[in-house]
Amino acid sequence: MATELNEASFQTEVLDAETPVLIDFWAVWCGPCRMLTPTIESLASEYQGKVKVGKVNVDENQQLAAKYGIMSIPTVMIFNGGKVVEQFIGVQPKGVYEDALKKYI
Repeated sequence: MATELNEASFQTEVLDAETPVLIDFWAVWCGPCRMLTPTIESLASEYQGKVKVGKVNVDENQQLAAKYGIMSIPTVMIFNGGKVVEQFIGVQPKGVYEDALKKYI
């Protein structure tokens, strides 16, 4: 299951992570974000132990969203070694995320 992240936990859970981290920047009111949720949860389950998967609610974490330049949601970012290495805006097929993750596992 994807971990709900916030500004307080982001450093430890994402930037200091030993494994790649996939983050879904989303909001409750966003229809495409809700469409993406099953894909994100599936990735969290399938890649458990290899990749951390988290979600950041942009309404509750506006400073974090601003720091990463989130202008459109859903935005999915992959972090590796504390840096953004991939970014996807809008809903993508699951295979797009999987292909990107495989580069960093």
